[in-house]
Amino acid sequence: MAKILIVDDVETDRLLLGGVVRKAGHEPLYANDGDVAVQQVKASKPALVFMDVVMPKLNGFNACRQLKQDAETKHIPVVLVTSKGTESDKFWGSKQGADEHIPKPFTPQQVTEVIRRFVG
Repeated sequence: MAKILIVDDVETDRLLLGGVVRKAGHEPLYANDGDVAVQQVKASKPALVFMDVVMPKLNGFNACRQLKQDAETKHIPVVLVTSKGTESDKFWGSKQGADEHIPKPFTPQQVTEVIRRFVG
């Protein structure tokens, strides 16, 4: 059972993703903004991070960049789960170090496939 961090400022989205993570046999951890996410990744070393982009304080692009620039956390996959789904958003996310992009609204199958690919 791997720890998977879910970062979203919308509680409903956090809980929905958490249910998919739990159903896939893993332990969901939660953060509601990018600042908390960066701290939690450093503290708990999850196997995977699902991160929203549009959040107060530190947005997902900036949080992803911080995690990928830190030698301690750069190996942890970050998957952006966001309504920011244009090609330029996907391009910008990849430039910040995101390993993948799932558009909202997402399906449980999309999330499960990403979990299988990155965590097993």
